[in-house]
Amino acid sequence: MTSLDGMPSPAAGARPAPLTLSRVRLGPGGPLVALRIADGRIAAVARDGDLGGPVHDLAGRTVLPGLWDAHVHMAQWAGNRRRVDLSGLDSARAVAGALRPHAADRSSGEVLVGQGFRDGLWPDVPDKALLDAVCPDRPVALISADLHAVWLNSAGLALVGRAGHPTGLLREHECFEVMRALPEVPADVLDGWVAEAARDAAARGVTGVIDFHFSDNLADWSRRAASAPLDLRVRAAVYPSRLDAAVERGLRSGDVLPGTGGLVRVGPLKLFTDGSLNTRTALCCDPYPGLEDTAGAYGVEETSFEELVRLMRRAAAHGIEPAVHAIGDRANTVALDAFEAVRCRGRIEHAQLLSAGDVPRFAALGVTAGVQPAHATDDRDVADRHWAGRTGRAFAYGDLLAAGAALEFGSDAPVAPLDPWVAVAAAVHRTGDARPAWHPEQRVPLRAALAASARGRSLIRVGDPADLVVVDVDPLDADPGTLRAMPVHATLLGGRWTHGPG
Repeated sequence: MTSLDGMPSPAAGARPAPLTLSRVRLGPGGPLVALRIADGRIAAVARDGDLGGPVHDLAGRTVLPGLWDAHVHMAQWAGNRRRVDLSGLDSARAVAGALRPHAADRSSGEVLVGQGFRDGLWPDVPDKALLDAVCPDRPVALISADLHAVWLNSAGLALVGRAGHPTGLLREHECFEVMRALPEVPADVLDGWVAEAARDAAARGVTGVIDFHFSDNLADWSRRAASAPLDLRVRAAVYPSRLDAAVERGLRSGDVLPGTGGLVRVGPLKLFTDGSLNTRTALCCDPYPGLEDTAGAYGVEETSFEELVRLMRRAAAHGIEPAVHAIGDRANTVALDAFEAVRCRGRIEHAQLLSAGDVPRFAALGVTAGVQPAHATDDRDVADRHWAGRTGRAFAYGDLLAAGAALEFGSDAPVAPLDPWVAVAAAVHRTGDARPAWHPEQRVPLRAALAASARGRSLIRVGDPADLVVVDVDPLDADPGTLRAMPVHATLLGGRWTHGPG
């Protein structure tokens, strides 16, 4: 059995022993207190006095609510760290050249997989011939940073049944089909990688994620929880191909999956309205520069409005909240129109470019904006080129917050690192390098950014689950570099150490 707030009941296994955290600062700029933790919850908070042992003296460090990454692709992130890193390369030829040291090495598997290229500003275009010249025999599959494009050589195209494709660059639906067709890592190996990635996330203060990986997430996380204790809470997204199965099982968003110790819950239904900025497939009201006379001048409509409403209505009728991917301004209008038609709560993922009239609709319709602040700093140059004249309403977190929208921060890992402090720093300072802030009017105050990284939880109160992060520097005192690389002393999940003192 599991309680409704996700804490395991005694039947799910022994809870951590009670403990007291002494001399800990309660939130940014907060007072020094002692916290008593028992039965996985905050049992008491006191300015002084003996709350009982064992006692962990935290020497004036700051304690915050445990952080969440509200948008990850966990298996992709775990596997990404074992692929050829293509980030930062500035041309198709540079990417092909980076593969040379790996071309003949088959020790890591038959397919040579790379991750992280961004072609939105390249002077040349990806083509299979460039990859064939470097790696003619071994299949190559290179995945873009935004996960919306894949670039293959001739051997890779033949492997996935696409021999004869003219360029080897596939976007959107074709990309997703190719990625599903690539050979899979054995489940036990992948689960080991995911467990390692979860431990690393805990070391950055993360206590939970919403996992949007393209798979049967409910089955994957049930399997992982059955084999070893999890270091994170997980909300596992459902995709349309598995919606009927979830409905038949009577599953609703927020339901705890049996056998997971209360740590894995059913997440939202993931739907798509459009593509992405870097691939120029985000659905926009204005054409992309240089593409005005092409079929894709305004981006790509992934799901028609009628189909979007149908899927959302079916899901909502059975208690499953929709999470709708929308990046371009036209796509966000379509998504909000669908929420208005269905009259259900849910999320819009990314919300990168917004028409001014759509900003107040998030709060009015009760739609959460699941946003990734690191994208604003990573993609500022791409946005300046492809959304020229419109970037004042791109990544408009300040406007959304002022309009009363609920913001939840994530990374979209592996698009950006699974590190909430990178997101917080990007939201607060609107720059990720030495350049001045990009559209500083869209900055988010520090306390609001921390709350958006903790699913709205800004206070630590008696009775709350003891999901906590202890940091060495008070965030109020941190300069931009320190905030981004915040030193995390310890993390607790339901009163259990997942990083630190133990």
